[in-house]
Amino acid sequence: MTSIRHTPSPNRVADDVLLDAAMECVLAVGVRRTTLSDVARTAGVSRMTLYRRFPDVRGMLAALITREFGKIMDEANRIALPEPTVRGQLVVAAVHAVRSLAVNPLMHAVLERDAEMLLPYIVERIGTSQRMTEEFLRAQLAAGQRDGSIREADPAVQARAIFLLVQPYVFAIRPSTSDLSLDDLLVELSHLLDVALRP
Repeated sequence: MTSIRHTPSPNRVADDVLLDAAMECVLAVGVRRTTLSDVARTAGVSRMTLYRRFPDVRGMLAALITREFGKIMDEANRIALPEPTVRGQLVVAAVHAVRSLAVNPLMHAVLERDAEMLLPYIVERIGTSQRMTEEFLRAQLAAGQRDGSIREADPAVQARAIFLLVQPYVFAIRPSTSDLSLDDLLVELSHLLDVALRP
């Protein structure tokens, strides 16, 4: 007999349903104009159902961004697996993540309508998605040092340096591609990362 503890409540709405509704609202009206009431209405749930999971818009949007970034990183890791060295995997994954973020609808919506909300993550603090990036980089760097494809150094310092190199590709993608192609810029990024990490 299945334990009652492991039986999900039939009234529980999956987080993805709520976050999908949040995405729909953000794409329609932007971050600043998205309200929890709008998201609840779009998701077809009561406001109290949404408030119990996400007490404010900021927390809900943070969860949405983290989910989208996690999907991108998972895909980037899968695409990079065929590379024979960890250095190659890191370079391919990083470049693929930048490319995916450059065309991501949520990132487009934020950059076009609410770019100022990104400022704290540039000048004040490192956010959850940025921490996820650094954790991935540290793990890859340590593995690359073990297989001999990445030069020896403190992985934490290397990860932060690579993060600082790659982040502007994401936040400044629109002006950066106004007169140069994204493909050309990503080829150059691949070269920069590969050369920087070689033993």
